[in-house]
Amino acid sequence: MSKLRPFCMPKWGIEMTEGTIAEWMVADGDRVKRGDVICLIETAKITNEVEAESDGVILRILAPAGEEALPVGALLAVFGDDAAPAGDVDAFVAGFVPSESGVGQAPVQSDAKPAPAPAPAAAPKRIETNRPISPEALALAEREGADLDAIEGSGRGGRITYQDVYQHLQPQGATALRGAAELAPEDLRIFASPLARRLAALHGIDLSGLSGTGPRGRISKHDVLAAVPTPSSAGAVFAPVANTPRIAPFDKVRGVIAQRLTAAKRDIPHFYLRVAVDVDALLALRKTANLVLGIKASINDYLVLAAGRALARHPDVNVQLHGDAVHHFPHADIAVAVASPKGLVTPIVRQVDRMTLPQLAEATAGQIAKAKAGRLSYDDLDGGTFTISNLGMFGIDDFDAVINPPQGAILAVGRARREAVEAADGGIDFATMISLTLSVDHRAIDGAAGAQFLATLKGLIEDPEQLFG
Repeated sequence: MSKLRPFCMPKWGIEMTEGTIAEWMVADGDRVKRGDVICLIETAKITNEVEAESDGVILRILAPAGEEALPVGALLAVFGDDAAPAGDVDAFVAGFVPSESGVGQAPVQSDAKPAPAPAPAAAPKRIETNRPISPEALALAEREGADLDAIEGSGRGGRITYQDVYQHLQPQGATALRGAAELAPEDLRIFASPLARRLAALHGIDLSGLSGTGPRGRISKHDVLAAVPTPSSAGAVFAPVANTPRIAPFDKVRGVIAQRLTAAKRDIPHFYLRVAVDVDALLALRKTANLVLGIKASINDYLVLAAGRALARHPDVNVQLHGDAVHHFPHADIAVAVASPKGLVTPIVRQVDRMTLPQLAEATAGQIAKAKAGRLSYDDLDGGTFTISNLGMFGIDDFDAVINPPQGAILAVGRARREAVEAADGGIDFATMISLTLSVDHRAIDGAAGAQFLATLKGLIEDPEQLFG
């Protein structure tokens, strides 16, 4: 008897209570190997790729993609070592008890009684072919009597995959969608996710004309959305319309952001320290260092590196506040605020105080890319001892940032601008200045400690060669 295994809504972090299947990368009957991406799960903070923890077969998917959120521990699908009778799967689902801990894919032996033995079937007809085909696909074709000449391989070099044979065997009139949108029969043999099929039906997109970018050439929702035509306004005649607002309720991410920022402003006694910093020496050094080191470090990378060095010298600022206790940390884990498609996120660069500039530039670029692609994991966002928010690239002179609890401080960075300053001889000179504003939690950090930290940070930025010492 095949061992049946539950695939449940995982739990990433103590704050996670529910998640939503954004997209399935597999279908019923698919064989997967350990490490294969099987689905995308969206939470209030992140969208994670979930990998198979062991080899097996997707016996039944129970949670459709793109529908309502499901609690942690909810049964999403049933896996098996091999094919299993439908009755066994039904009994397994009926007897499953959800777990609040977010059960993964630990093997569970089904207690269901074996289904009655089927009548002996004729031995599969052996298929002789010179075409490239996977062993699983060939076995399925022989078992079901599929005509390989009618199947176009979607694998590398035209190799016929298990999914190609499975799709070929589906009845022409079947439809896997529920609701108003119906698929054209000719689309059913195309390897596409259920969400991609629904979107294609709604937008009138012919899936046969699309190239899939997903695993094994699978057409995903992104492939369909990229093919949706953009309305043209050429020659359009606009009639006056009512100025009706578009009402958009908070999504999960925006709701969490609103909740956390409201609590931060309500519960944290903020005070602000401001300083103007001359960055002409840093700009000159950056140009030379990037050329010599063969990197593309940004101004923000230098600021993050300088903050890491300054925090190492001022551990009373490198803190978190938990209840009535201040937690001091030996290293600076700096969160960098990034505007992502899901809203403001703060991925963390670990142990900045121990990094070289090339290491930091690579780490920050990787975290920013993951944030903008919506691929941050829980570990990328958990913790952090300090945050830097830079709006200078948007032309903002200066601003006051809201502290990211449980951290004790956040640095707001404005744009670089040329200003008249007093020269050493008492005359007038011009320098490139940026404004730094340090928001401080007065419960954990005193004003003098914040001021000393800013003075050290200013010195490192205005004499950037210290960053390479």
